[in-house]
Amino acid sequence: MTSSEIVELRRALGQLRQCVGSLRTRYGDVPAVLRLANDVERMDIDASELVELDGPPRPRQAPRVEREVVVVPDTPYDASFWQDADDEGLGGYRHRT
Repeated sequence: MTSSEIVELRRALGQLRQCVGSLRTRYGDVPAVLRLANDVERMDIDASELVELDGPPRPRQAPRVEREVVVVPDTPYDASFWQDADDEGLGGYRHRT
């Protein structure tokens, strides 16, 4: 971040902090105001971390998700499984008897 971007970010965070303070005075410590105050604090912490970085910010990699492989057999199902079931295929509704 350039120094002008840092100054602008700090100014914007200061204005946000003042606005949230006004909301807290008006509404008290209701959950919505507390969440906003927490969000401003989190942004301030994140901004500080950005300033400390050497060089451009590095993109975060998405966490790897281990996926379970489920094997579906290609053998035919037992015909009794489909007993009393309706066929809703491409041809529309058709009741099997």
